[in-house]
Parts: sequence; C-alpha cells; structure tokens
Amino acid sequence: MKVITQKSIQAFNSNKAIKLSNTEVRVEEGKTKLYLFGNLIAVKEEGVLRVSNAGWDTNTTKERLNALDNVHIKQKNFQWYLNGEEWNGAWRTIN
Repeated sequence: MKVITQKSIQAFNSNKAIKLSNTEVRVEEGKTKLYLFGNLIAVKEEGVLRVSNAGWDTNTTKERLNALDNVHIKQKNFQWYLNGEEWNGAWRTIN
C-alpha cells in the first residue's frame, strides 16, 4: 500500500482534513469525504460509509477504496467486484 493511501485513509478514519498529491480528505458539515483527482470516491456520515469509483476503473481508485474498512474490491476480466458482488462503480452503502 502506498504511503499516500495509508496517510489519507488514516485521516479519513480520524475525520481530519489532509491533501496529499492526488488525494484529499475534506471534513464538511458532519461528513468526511475522500477525493481522488478531485473526484469524490467515499463519504462517511454518522458511521455510514458510501463508496463510488466516480467512473474511474483505475488501480489507484481501487487501492484507495480497498484501504477503507469493510471494502474489498477485486477485478476479473475487466469487471469490478465489491465485497463479492458485481459492481459498476455506482454509489454503494457499505455499512
């Protein structure tokens, strides 16, 4: 796991804002948001986590999302699977 991923996910889990290269965590109005290249890929509010790939099926997007608790993304034959279910990258609630 890349250092940027580790630090940004630590900040996300701690509800602390940080900007590291292409990844940013913002805390706004009770929501913690994770951005990659300016695209919102995760939101945590009141203990509920929602994720999206923002239309980008990239290894970097997959790495950032996989670092989140209870998120496991695999890819087979160009198809992504989120926690064992086929996933098109649209917003999905994790917990």
